[in-house]
Amino acid sequence: MTWLVWSLLSAIFAALTAILAKKGIAGVDPNLATAVRTSVVVIFTWLLALATRSAAPFQHFTAKTWLFLALSGVATGLSWQCYFHALQVGEASRVAPHR
Repeated sequence: MTWLVWSLLSAIFAALTAILAKKGIAGVDPNLATAVRTSVVVIFTWLLALATRSAAPFQHFTAKTWLFLALSGVATGLSWQCYFHALQVGEASRVAPHR
C-alpha cells in the first residue's frame, strides 16, 4: 500500500478514536480510562509485532533507539492524558476537529 492509503487509514482510525473515547470516558476518571486504553494498545501492538516479526527483532536497537522510543512513549502518554481530559470536558468535534 502507498503512503496515501496508510494516511487515509490513519485519519479514519483517529476519527474513530475520538468518537469511541468520548463515549468510553463518560462518567469515569480520564486517567483510569487512559490506562485501560493504553493496556489494550500494548497488548494489541505486541500481538501484531510478534505475528509479523523478523528474526532477532531487538538486535538492531541501539541505546539511542531505546532512548528516543522511550521519550516518544512518554510524549504519547502525556498527549493521551491531555486528550482524554479535553474530551471529557469538551465536545469531540472541537477537541479532534476534522482537517
